[in-house]
Amino acid sequence: MTHINALDPGASPLDYYGYELRRYREAAGLTQKQLGEILNYTGSLVGQIETARKLPTPEFSQRADAALETGGQLYRLVDLVLRSQLPAWFQQVAELEARATGISTFQTHAIHGLLQTREYARAVLGVLDDTDLEDRTAVRLARQRILEKEQPPVLWMVISESVLYQEVGGRETMRGQLAHLLSFERTPLVNVQVLPFSAGAHAGMQGSFTLFRFERDPSIVYTEGYGSGHPSANPDTVKDCSLRYDHLQAAALSLRDSAELMRRVTEERYGEQRGSGGDPVA
Repeated sequence: MTHINALDPGASPLDYYGYELRRYREAAGLTQKQLGEILNYTGSLVGQIETARKLPTPEFSQRADAALETGGQLYRLVDLVLRSQLPAWFQQVAELEARATGISTFQTHAIHGLLQTREYARAVLGVLDDTDLEDRTAVRLARQRILEKEQPPVLWMVISESVLYQEVGGRETMRGQLAHLLSFERTPLVNVQVLPFSAGAHAGMQGSFTLFRFERDPSIVYTEGYGSGHPSANPDTVKDCSLRYDHLQAAALSLRDSAELMRRVTEERYGEQRGSGGDPVA
């Protein structure tokens, strides 16, 4: 167990956050219990965060900043903390997401992490391993904060129609996930197209990939394997995948038709079912 007196703020972003939280709290003359009561959390949780045994959330950070008058310091730190908790091989990808001005992704089996709901992400991450599932889910969702920046990237996602039918997390989770995708229908910076089964053989048959574009730096292609990621700035690879993505977009349904298909699948596959007495059973 980490003892607060021995906490080294230079050990990790999580340790630094805990050190700063304790410093601000003590400067305000509050105990952990008193701060917890102000924030509507337990004093025990405050203590766990201060000793780097529990991850802070953006919501906790905002409340703590307001109560301790930090000028938003903890909320600014929490992105760094959560990013540091990603698997080591994925941290570079999170940095690419944070810096990119444009993200174009083709997904064959699942919704991209930047557009997953909490329930969907939890179901994906919980396959074979449910340890620290809540924290791992929070870390994944924290990546989505790049869409809330003053100048967010333009995100374009093409998904195989099969993704709509892969029942991840159950019917209710899929209803919520598809509703989440549809919520971006009138958001020009977030676009979702569906590649229909009728497209047949297509330019993405080799699998999922993501293109990151930057204001000044060369574009990067990212592909992923089991427990490993493969970013590449090789110009030939980038050119090839950019051409593939253009063809995938051309073969995909329009934004409007994609939204209509998602609505139809939601109703027909994941809508509430009725029992013999007329009551919903789904």
